[in-house]
Amino acid sequence: MALVPFDDRDGFIWFNGQMVPWREAKVHVLTHGLHYASCVFEGERVYNGKVFKLTEHSRRLTESASILGFSLPYSVAEIDAATRRVLDANGIVDGYVRPLAWRGSEMMGVAAQKNRINVAIAAWQWPSYFSPEARLAGIRLKISPWRRPAPDTAPTHSKAAGLYMICTLSKHQAENDGFDDALMLDYRGRIAEATGANVFLVIDGKLHTPIPDCFLNGITRQTVIDLARRRGYDVSERAIMPEELADAQEVFLTGTAAEVTPVRQIGEYTYTPGEITHRLVEDYDKEVGRTHDKAASASASAA
Repeated sequence: MALVPFDDRDGFIWFNGQMVPWREAKVHVLTHGLHYASCVFEGERVYNGKVFKLTEHSRRLTESASILGFSLPYSVAEIDAATRRVLDANGIVDGYVRPLAWRGSEMMGVAAQKNRINVAIAAWQWPSYFSPEARLAGIRLKISPWRRPAPDTAPTHSKAAGLYMICTLSKHQAENDGFDDALMLDYRGRIAEATGANVFLVIDGKLHTPIPDCFLNGITRQTVIDLARRRGYDVSERAIMPEELADAQEVFLTGTAAEVTPVRQIGEYTYTPGEITHRLVEDYDKEVGRTHDKAASASASAA
């Protein structure tokens, strides 16, 4: 199937307060965000015409910008409203939203105190991040040689574009080696996250997930922790070492794009997506308003 380039599509993008034709939403090559990574973004999912936890995402975009030292020229409420306009303009019912903010072209150099802060919001139809078959059967992860940086070496609590370069490197290497994604350790050698999703381990009926002290505390991560506790599952947020992968019976990822995705392999370790994972897949689908395919789930469980 031929790829449809993201710069050559029909539709509209909200760009600095105006709705502009998709192909006309452009920036100059000498843009600070491109050269020095002074850019933040969000990833949001649309279910039945509404963004799941829209305000939380808009608020995090604002907070990410603040961590990078700039303020957005729009309030959280204005970003929420602009996002809804984009969905209406493009007729998005089930899809993905990408808001971003970046320093412009007024100054070119490390310092850019006088650069304009630009904000854009795009949305497009988008199904699952992983194929439906892979999502239910479980994906395969390779352990990445790249590590999440320490909080005193990078703005790790901002969803900043520059922090994703090592994620791209990790995922490309994993895919080239036949895996779906990569598991990243942190600067201390502890389990951190996948390239775009948080990770949970099920050990003897209890959920374990790394403390997000050098990576994002995902909005989906927080949602799934709440769902798990509603079911009465014990959730432990703690430091997890790589050797503990041998103790897990189930593993899954959580993220806006990944949603709740079972894992069937990490490096040398293999897992079978089990009852807890499938219950949380169902609970999350209900939370976002999606009808769960119980037949497909049962088939995947038996596989």
